[in-house]
Amino acid sequence: MLDWAKQFSIFLFLDSNDYRSQYGKYECLLAAGTVATIADTSLEALQEIHNLHKDWFFGHIAYDHKNALEPRLSSGHDVQTGFPSLFFFCPQVVIHVNPEQTELTIESHDIPPQIVFDTIINAGAYTPASLPSLQFKYNTSREEYLHTIAALQEHIANGDCYEINFCTQGYTTAPHLEPLHLFNRLNELSPAPFAAYYRLEDKYMACSSPERYLQKSGNILRSQPIKGTARRVENAALDAALKTDLQLNEKERAENVMIVDLVRNDLARSCETGSVTVDELFGIYSFPQVHQMISTISATLRDTEPFTNAIKYSFPMGSMTGAPKVKVMELIEHYEHSRRELFSGTVGYITPGADFDFNVIIRSLFYNASNHYLSYQAGGAITYDSIAEKEWDEMRLKAWALERIFNA
Repeated sequence: MLDWAKQFSIFLFLDSNDYRSQYGKYECLLAAGTVATIADTSLEALQEIHNLHKDWFFGHIAYDHKNALEPRLSSGHDVQTGFPSLFFFCPQVVIHVNPEQTELTIESHDIPPQIVFDTIINAGAYTPASLPSLQFKYNTSREEYLHTIAALQEHIANGDCYEINFCTQGYTTAPHLEPLHLFNRLNELSPAPFAAYYRLEDKYMACSSPERYLQKSGNILRSQPIKGTARRVENAALDAALKTDLQLNEKERAENVMIVDLVRNDLARSCETGSVTVDELFGIYSFPQVHQMISTISATLRDTEPFTNAIKYSFPMGSMTGAPKVKVMELIEHYEHSRRELFSGTVGYITPGADFDFNVIIRSLFYNASNHYLSYQAGGAITYDSIAEKEWDEMRLKAWALERIFNA
């Protein structure tokens, strides 16, 4: 499917990597080509174009779209990868596989579905290729990182905020990089339930996200923020102990419940009074490199609300900002050294019937094929009780999971 999609300058592939979930609707989806597009505009405009076409729309909302939602905010760091703040496209072709992997559906505007199917099936087998060995540079040293954590904890002590997500960037130049090999290698080593491979002309993203930002199914909204991380090890007994330690860790629980409260408040702005429910608190889920603490919050969207208001009132996701939201986003802009762009934004789909599902863009690599800039960002939630050295170790664990694909 991805070899076939390479002919298109715009496509998005979403892969659940066989993680079974009671909420998942598809094993994977591929959208390719464009019938209509919308870029660098408002969520209201997205609602209007969806109302007009009543069709599939796939695309992204970058973290920097925050500036359009809150007048106090701005982004002053240089643009590197170049994704627009908001971009959606109505695709020529949509291919999706059901969770049981027993049905493949092809929907097309102008290419006969049988031709699409035959072309994909008759293509030669994909041949994995090695990636270049790359060394990354960092925009924040360990010493500067520890100093920044101390400064952020001073803000917390002064009452400016009570949790803030602080991130750093790794970057390099990669002139001979095939983006599809990049995604396949990342997806092989770090399969995740919200993985994505995205091309927007000369801009690419390979994503191994484990986190759902927001799903709409009928009138039910569902968010599953992640806060709480523990490393995995090969020794089964020690791995189980690390998982139990995460489940019982008071600091991780405190971080998680802060974000749960923030999500509850965000959803309440567009949902029926009294409908916001915490379906699961402090759930522990295991992935190839880490265990994660994930909570699930649901609510009922008001009949009078356009579906884009659910996004408008909850973006950016609290797990990637902290709280209170506007203040911590001001602090993020001050203390971080790079523009987040697509990182900690979201990518996903909207169905013809106005259901949607969006991930949180983390554990991702971003590549601009024109200037050969390759980068990632990684970080974590900082609270008053955070131990700076441990936060550094957690951030580097997340970074290592991305860097290792170039040295595996």
